[in-house]
Amino acid sequence: MLDGASENATRPSAGSAGYAAAFGSVMALGLPLNAVSLWILLTRKSLKSRSVVFMVNLAVSDLMLVVALSPRVYFYAAGAWPLGDTACIWFMMLFRNNIRSSSIFITFISADRLMAVVYPLRSRHLRTASNAWKAVALVWVFVLAVNIPESVELSRFLQNSSESSCFEYLKDPPSLMRYVQPVLVLAMLAVNVASTALVSRALRTRPDDSARVKNKVNVMLIFAMNLAMFVVFFVPVSTFVFFQSEGASRTPLICLASVNCCVDPLLYYFSFDGFWKRKEDVDNSGTRES
Repeated sequence: MLDGASENATRPSAGSAGYAAAFGSVMALGLPLNAVSLWILLTRKSLKSRSVVFMVNLAVSDLMLVVALSPRVYFYAAGAWPLGDTACIWFMMLFRNNIRSSSIFITFISADRLMAVVYPLRSRHLRTASNAWKAVALVWVFVLAVNIPESVELSRFLQNSSESSCFEYLKDPPSLMRYVQPVLVLAMLAVNVASTALVSRALRTRPDDSARVKNKVNVMLIFAMNLAMFVVFFVPVSTFVFFQSEGASRTPLICLASVNCCVDPLLYYFSFDGFWKRKEDVDNSGTRES
């Protein structure tokens, strides 16, 4: 069982100072970037926009990740975990929730762009702010629902392990729950790949669709950024952590995955031609956002 006061507590690896600096740097950059982005989205953009709804929730998810990084900085800097099993599990769930919710919200943004460009008329009744809020509500319910059995299993595992320490435990408990994240991330990646291909094809082969989109470079840049987020940040940590058992080897990938919260603000910037401009009425056709 975890006990920071115990002399037998497992201490972090030799590179703990480097991990503390890395996680601390992500916090120092991610907190102001996402706080400012969230403020701009809430005060200067319309919540009647589907993309803004998804981006607001993505920014909230990233801010939750920044909060989850603070105890990691302390753990790797001090070499001890004083808060016990429950707090350890809470902060671990916040990190995993960021990858899960972020992957879904990014996919929602890609799917919204796809429908706006390729199926503008047929998707009009689906692409509404109310449907966007319903979708994000379902995402948070799903994320929390997964946390319950996962937290119970992880708690039992940590209590029965004599060689575990928060954030450096040797392996995940054997369970079907360990496959939720890799399956989810790979499924969302497939949707993003398909969306990117369909939009790229539409812009090249359908002049009418291409003419409707004001900034085609930005549109494709958004899709490219979404794919890069999955390939660089989400897929490596999800597949390795949940299919490999060694705890020490996963820390660099977890550190890399945390950087996603610093990249998301670029997505907001390129999604709007005038990100810093004041709130404007949003065209229901979605072409303005695309």
